[in-house]
Amino acid sequence: MANEVTVPLLPCRSIDEIVDFYTMLGFTRTYYQVRPNPYVSLRREDLQLDFFGMPDFEPEDSYGTCVVLVPDTGELFDAFAAGMRKAHGKLLVSGIPRMTRPRKRKNAENRSGFTVIDPGGNWIRIMSAAPLPSENAPTTGKLITTLNRAVVMGDSHGKHQRAAQILDAALDRDKDTATATELLQALAYRAELAVRAEDPAAARDALTQARALLLSEAERAELAETLGALDDIEAILPPAAHP
Repeated sequence: MANEVTVPLLPCRSIDEIVDFYTMLGFTRTYYQVRPNPYVSLRREDLQLDFFGMPDFEPEDSYGTCVVLVPDTGELFDAFAAGMRKAHGKLLVSGIPRMTRPRKRKNAENRSGFTVIDPGGNWIRIMSAAPLPSENAPTTGKLITTLNRAVVMGDSHGKHQRAAQILDAALDRDKDTATATELLQALAYRAELAVRAEDPAAARDALTQARALLLSEAERAELAETLGALDDIEAILPPAAHP
């Protein structure tokens, strides 16, 4: 038998909150009921997610998750990011809900992946259906190797404080031998981890170091997405306190 379809069924505290969030990401509500049990279905092209409501459910305690394989993680991320910016004027990168950026996942054959953590605390893991040729190329540099480990810890497992510790040790060890492009990628992720940990001082420090790096025009073009991430993080930081 072929052409089977699997639809994830995930918990949430409020189906109305879920509808608002996923509508922001471009989904359409296809089914909705309040009684006898809260239930909603949402669809975006071929992607369908269903949710059931539990009034006393705590999103922080959720184990709800699913994997969604897509041809292009960057295209879907950009669409989701546009919806967030339109609704909130910024990307949601910390707390619940939030969204990570597409990055190579060492624990998933170096496929590109990002995660949407919705208001129910469910982890919707968006992964490329197959590794791209560039994703199969060997990675050089100790700092990038450690960055890839930190991404697994922070983005796949949600342990952003441990990921920050791993990355801090590598930045201290490799700051004099890593290239500017390697440092930029590591510092951009370090700033994002700091935001998740509600540590604006550490986020500003990482941003300041990243902004001070000397990059060629070709390097800036190659790392345009990473430089854009710095802008997104800077936009959500509260104003720095002055003595």
